Amino acid sequence: MVKLSESAKLAGKAKYFADQFEDEGVLYVFRKHPIVMRKGLVLGSLGLLVGPLYTLILTYTNTATPPTMTFFYLSFLVSIGIALLLFFPSWMSWYFSVFIVTDQRFIQITQKGFFSRSVVDMGLNQIQMVNYEVKGLQETLLGYGTIMMQTFVGDLLIHYIHHPAKIQKHLLEILRDNGITATTRLVE
Repeated sequence: MVKLSESAKLAGKAKYFADQFEDEGVLYVFRKHPIVMRKGLVLGSLGLLVGPLYTLILTYTNTATPPTMTFFYLSFLVSIGIALLLFFPSWMSWYFSVFIVTDQRFIQITQKGFFSRSVVDMGLNQIQMVNYEVKGLQETLLGYGTIMMQTFVGDLLIHYIHHPAKIQKHLLEILRDNGITATTRLVE
């Protein structure tokens, strides 16, 4: 979550993202909870085992001349490279998926893998209601949930948001500051 200072909001000259209008100020930026990277973390952890397991297999299959410690360290370095390659797409999807609230609109940029990007762009005046939901033990313990925005065109669900109550409150403050009355409701 990024809260920008008043001077940064009023500057108007600084561009924080490519599609920003000249007279548009960025008010709030937030991302999904890091839990969205769990698949990449598991795959990366399994990738760390490749080198040591390969060395272990060579040790038991070739007992006359087992691998040296140098071979082990080199295979472990290769494992680190494999782990990073397996984890990188998940990290990239998390890092480049961002939600931007400006003084004119709400922008959802969702990155999936290397070559897939989705952008939802709606005016702040289209937002009718902002709700949040924290459902289940995992979401409660790890502090994430779903933000639900009801708009004139339909509902926008944003899953895996870190501290959804704080995000919802801040979104409502931005809407009120811009003269837009949106209602809230806690979904259980």
